[in-house]
Amino acid sequence: MHDKSVCVFCGAREGVRAAYGEAANAMGAGLAAAGWRLVYGAGDVGLMGRTARAAQEAGGATFGVIPEHLVRGEALKTDLTRHVITETMHERKKVMFMNSDAVVVLPGGAGSLDEFFEVLTWRQLRLHTKPIFLVDIHGYWQPLEGLITHAVDEGFADPSLRGFYRLVPDVPTALSALRDALSRRKATKL
Repeated sequence: MHDKSVCVFCGAREGVRAAYGEAANAMGAGLAAAGWRLVYGAGDVGLMGRTARAAQEAGGATFGVIPEHLVRGEALKTDLTRHVITETMHERKKVMFMNSDAVVVLPGGAGSLDEFFEVLTWRQLRLHTKPIFLVDIHGYWQPLEGLITHAVDEGFADPSLRGFYRLVPDVPTALSALRDALSRRKATKL
């Protein structure tokens, strides 16, 4: 039985570095070891599939959410503890977010960026206070950090934006930060 759930946004592809896949494996196993349920995009491909398989192999609970039009493309992982098929991508993000106590973003592409910016925007608008972590494997998120700094420096974002997420260098640091953050939060029960 899980008492906390962690949403992991990440790529539906493997990326070019082995370290990305290793991070996904470590994240899935680490969530399971902590007794936290993985909430993710329900795919059985790329970093998504790795994270889920690692969580399952370590005995963890998994909750996947996928829109109907991606069931084939992202190869719906049907052996999850629970999965939901949504009508739209927006609904997918909402269901994932509402069923989690924290958000972790591993390397990924446009979809992962969209997911990060949506939860970051919701935080900026004071719609939630859930912790958000970017896991900066091999400096993957450094260009994003530069863009956010640029937006702040150019007056398009308040400096407080940088305080709504935390950049961490690796999975062990992310898991430790999650432990600290989740110990202060009530569980999301769904």
